Amino acid sequence: MDITQFKTIINELFPRELLEEFDDDYGFTNTSNTLIKTIGYSTNLSIEVIEQAKSAKVDLIITHHDAWDFIYGLKEECIKRIKEYNISHFWIHSPLDYIEFGTCTSLMNKIGIDNIIRFSEYRNFSLPGIGEFNEGEKFETLVETMRTELKEPVRAWKNHEKKVKKVGVLTGAGHSTDHIKFALDKGCDTYITGEASLYTIQYAQFADINLLVGSHTFTEIFGVESLVLKIQELYENISLIKLQEEHFELNHG
Repeated sequence: MDITQFKTIINELFPRELLEEFDDDYGFTNTSNTLIKTIGYSTNLSIEVIEQAKSAKVDLIITHHDAWDFIYGLKEECIKRIKEYNISHFWIHSPLDYIEFGTCTSLMNKIGIDNIIRFSEYRNFSLPGIGEFNEGEKFETLVETMRTELKEPVRAWKNHEKKVKKVGVLTGAGHSTDHIKFALDKGCDTYITGEASLYTIQYAQFADINLLVGSHTFTEIFGVESLVLKIQELYENISLIKLQEEHFELNHG
């Protein structure tokens, strides 16, 4: 596969309207090569990710996030290294959040939700995905499933005694009380996200909705994985390597 073919795949997988709406929230930071045999993927672009990619002889890194501008100097250093190492880099943020196979849906599939009622969309603000278990799930069982899949100590607040039936999910920074209210209005008894604030925790407690909070990085990695697997379905000779990131967002056990 070459870069031109890769661009064609992205345009085939993602609706034109979605790419146009978020045309500044995805793209290449570098195209150092044309032939792509090995794709490395992660949620974030970082020095550590790039060094792994170099060691693994990765041709193209795909991430959910670009290097953040407000982590001053990081983006410049990342671009310098990927150019030096002759590695291309493509990132896709909002379009991957708001597509059927995206970040929220992928997490719901990982934790065993039976019916996905709606995937995450953007309508003036991010709307959580909604899913349902066929049979009620014990809250403790869901917590353990999330901890196993994310491989990290997911934080959990049990705010009622009912079994978990309907779940709202917004991966990453889905910590606005507006997000939780949307889930409540849709009949959800449990809300899952990747960041939490004082207001998130207090509102969930006040509104009697369970709250589970993983990390921004590891609630979103499954969406990136879904994307690269779709690429591999079209080009079977492509090798995929998951570039490891630390669980640095959660420092408690």
